[in-house]
Amino acid sequence: MKAEKQLIKRAVRRGFRVRNRVRRDAHGRLRLSVFRSNRHIYAQVIDDETGHTVVAASTIETVVAGPGKVASDRKSASKVGQLIAERAQEKGISKVVLDRGSFRYHGRVAALADAAREAGLTF
Repeated sequence: MKAEKQLIKRAVRRGFRVRNRVRRDAHGRLRLSVFRSNRHIYAQVIDDETGHTVVAASTIETVVAGPGKVASDRKSASKVGQLIAERAQEKGISKVVLDRGSFRYHGRVAALADAAREAGLTF
């Protein structure tokens, strides 16, 4: 149990460290926050000044994976990245800061970010 608590504590610390750096370097840009679970991936564009979510997309939506499907692969993550970029551009958002939380920039998180960049968001 002690090792599990240490892993959780490290992940929380890493998340705070990343988020603080993102907020410091944001310079008025909105934050693209990414959360990855074992079954799904979620992305949302957040305005930190007002504390509101402006745009959101995830693999739970039937547009991405289909009804009742588990979408935990890179292909689904890239679909979420494209979807979040399209929705952000509809709202007039083109520049964001990537907040990966406590997750490494690798695999599904990187696929989402790369797809959002290709669809027109600037990090």
